[in-house]
Amino acid sequence: MTALPGMTALFASIPSPSNGTLSIGPLKIHAYGLMIALGVVLGVWLMGRRFEEKGIGTRDDANSVAVWAVIAGVIGSRLYSVATDWSAEYAHNLSRIPQIWKGGLGIPGGLIGGISVGAYMIKRKGIPVGTALNCAAPALALAQAVGRWGNYWNQELYGGPTKLPWGLEIDFAHRTGPAEKYATAEYAHTVFQPTFLYESLSNLVLVAVLLWIDRRFKVRPGRLIAMYVLGYGVIRFFVEGLRIDTAHHVGGLRWNQWVALAAVICAAAYLLIMRNRGTDAAAVTDQPTSPESAPDVSTHDEADVSTHDEADVSTHDETHDEADDEAGDEGLDDDAAVEPSDVDIEPHQPLKPVDAVEHALPSDG
Repeated sequence: MTALPGMTALFASIPSPSNGTLSIGPLKIHAYGLMIALGVVLGVWLMGRRFEEKGIGTRDDANSVAVWAVIAGVIGSRLYSVATDWSAEYAHNLSRIPQIWKGGLGIPGGLIGGISVGAYMIKRKGIPVGTALNCAAPALALAQAVGRWGNYWNQELYGGPTKLPWGLEIDFAHRTGPAEKYATAEYAHTVFQPTFLYESLSNLVLVAVLLWIDRRFKVRPGRLIAMYVLGYGVIRFFVEGLRIDTAHHVGGLRWNQWVALAAVICAAAYLLIMRNRGTDAAAVTDQPTSPESAPDVSTHDEADVSTHDEADVSTHDETHDEADDEAGDEGLDDDAAVEPSDVDIEPHQPLKPVDAVEHALPSDG
């Protein structure tokens, strides 16, 4: 491969694996499925750790929720992929549909299925759904960052030809669909955009950004998962535009670009609407913690003061009247009943009804 003029290549190219399986003795493991599984394990680990940090559950809770969420996510992603990329291969061989190890998982469908079922299971456990989804947001991005390497092992979902020093080698057998025109001797040394790598690295950056936001600000329940959807939608829109695999096009854009754009708009609208919506005293804010941002408790204080004052005033007035009557019967005037020397009260100390009576009565000593 020839590097760009005036530029020293860091890599000659990124080689692709000769096959998508790992052999351990008689055992053969499909690397695509292995990468998906590894991503799930790391994602569940991060979510469980965040459950404990937030004090809403344990890692066991995260594991039990993840079991159903992952199953629903895999089914949803597969159905989405088949529905949006229906071909004669599926029509003439329905047994091909469940063969996910050969590739074909649509992340939008996986997110819809996984998040929906996960939220339902979280609610059944009595865990705050919004806070739990905030915990899951960076975990989802981490799982995708690792899972995308399954496309590398299958030599699929790559971009157009490039002269960049990190171009990806693709065997002729995998140059299918629109890339079939590059499956000739003329393009034997052509390398392609490694879109799987772009998306994987971008998702790792998204993980870091989401964790930073969550630690730097007090993010309200449900907001961080919306930020994840917005961030991933932006990533997917641009990465999808680089790919040259077979896809349906609408209005000059690939179908998944429209889906990503819709996700960005919906997530942004949700964040904007919820930002402008008032919050109660129990809600946390998405602003940095500072003395000036203390919650407004004026309404609470007014209610407490008014109730407390009414009770104290009525009790104090009744006690004071009784003391005055008894003092009058003993021939004492009002000045003697409230003489400061006779009533020893510490500053800012509330006057108890019993003390008022004792201090108002004449001393026996």
